[in-house]
Amino acid sequence: MALKDNEVREGLEGVVAFESTVSHIDGTVPELVIRGYDINDIVNNLNFEQMAYLLLYGELPSYNQLGGFDAELKSLRHVPSSVLEFLSGVPKNSHPMSVLRTAVSMLGCMNSEPGLPDQNSVLLKLKALIAQIPTIVAAQARINAGQSLIEPDLSLSHSANYYYMVTGEIADEKTLDAFDAVLVIYAEHEINASTFACRVVMGTESDIYSSVVAGISAIKGPLHGGAIDGSMNMLKEIGSVANAENYVKDALAQKRKLPGFGHRVYRAGDPRAHVLKRMTLELANSRNDSQWFDIALEAEKQMASLKSIIPNVDYYAAPLLHHIGFPVILMTNVVTSARIAGWSAHIIEQYGKNRLIRPRAKYTGKSGLKIHKP
Repeated sequence: MALKDNEVREGLEGVVAFESTVSHIDGTVPELVIRGYDINDIVNNLNFEQMAYLLLYGELPSYNQLGGFDAELKSLRHVPSSVLEFLSGVPKNSHPMSVLRTAVSMLGCMNSEPGLPDQNSVLLKLKALIAQIPTIVAAQARINAGQSLIEPDLSLSHSANYYYMVTGEIADEKTLDAFDAVLVIYAEHEINASTFACRVVMGTESDIYSSVVAGISAIKGPLHGGAIDGSMNMLKEIGSVANAENYVKDALAQKRKLPGFGHRVYRAGDPRAHVLKRMTLELANSRNDSQWFDIALEAEKQMASLKSIIPNVDYYAAPLLHHIGFPVILMTNVVTSARIAGWSAHIIEQYGKNRLIRPRAKYTGKSGLKIHKP
């Protein structure tokens, strides 16, 4: 539907701001297409390195291209010691996403090449962030747990190394498959609030780090990436399958929004949620511990029955990450460490065909007032 002159769309809902070749959501099917590939096809066939390459370059890598890309990411994993010292020194009550935001800003301050000299420089900085943000998040996890930091292991894949830096363990195949799937699924999701923020800042021809910091600031919010923390906390509050019905009924009676449910675009279901639901069940069964899955399933049934609201990607990602050892307080940071790949694709696209993003507002305030001097 075409917009009429001066028509306001609250939250920019339905407004098409620009063309993109990165991804597309069809909420009526439901469907998520990334660089021409369906998300189900992607998650069943690609690891995170392949996904990141697809996002950055617009095509799947050959064997040799993937090898070179993997080696390059591995070489970029280390984080300056001053950033790690900062992570160790922040107040214990600091919000983990605020800490991550500041750490990325510090990386920008240390970068010896300010501005946007050329596309290759932009691409290299983004690759570095794809490699370094997991190192930062893993360091946060270790510091929060009172444990010593673990250096990146260059012999391990992206997700295997990430898991190792957090837990100090080598992931078994089932755990690694599940974690890799989470990173792949969260890597890209069209023009959401954080991606839009990245593109708006890049549209001003600011620097890469400022653009990514804008994305981190947006995804921190509970109505965006922060919902995954709330989803796991909600499951813990429910506590048991038997309590799910009353919990959902009470929440709805109080008109409280339940985290992990509903989506602005998906009306027929979130395809990412279907994948993670299956993987969470498989992981729970492999560990003989289905407590959180069972609670989530019952709460989902109650929401479907009472409100016809479907779960989104965060709903089952939360218990999955909890199963494999990621603390609830850092789940949004994990989402960010994956989404940097998608942000990077959009930043490159905005850089390549830039036009300043400058919407208008419909003025509803007063006019004609006069200032009277006493």
